[in-house]
Amino acid sequence: MTAAPASDLVSIDVTGSASGVLLTVAGEVDSSTAPSLRAVLDSALADGVPALTVDLDGVTFLDSAGLCVLAAAHRRAAEDGVRLRVLASNRAVIRPLQITGLYDLLAIERVEPGAGVA
Repeated sequence: MTAAPASDLVSIDVTGSASGVLLTVAGEVDSSTAPSLRAVLDSALADGVPALTVDLDGVTFLDSAGLCVLAAAHRRAAEDGVRLRVLASNRAVIRPLQITGLYDLLAIERVEPGAGVA
């Protein structure tokens, strides 16, 4: 798989294997970049992957548009029987997830900053 179209604000790298797909997101996920993340997530889920990992270690800003995309991905993954993992390391991502209740719903896996996928 390849990288999603990048903007100046966000980059989304996609790697795949037989066991699933890894999305490595870096930068800002807001109303202008969330549609790109949604498109990549939708594409991965449409491919019928068994597992999908979203690595938000490199995300520096996450607003309501990004939260909505993650919630929709969770809902679709649950409907399709896909194991969804979401990794986060910094307060700019973790705090909005906690405030909205998505931290527990998505079963966020906290990683050390810079660690990315374990």
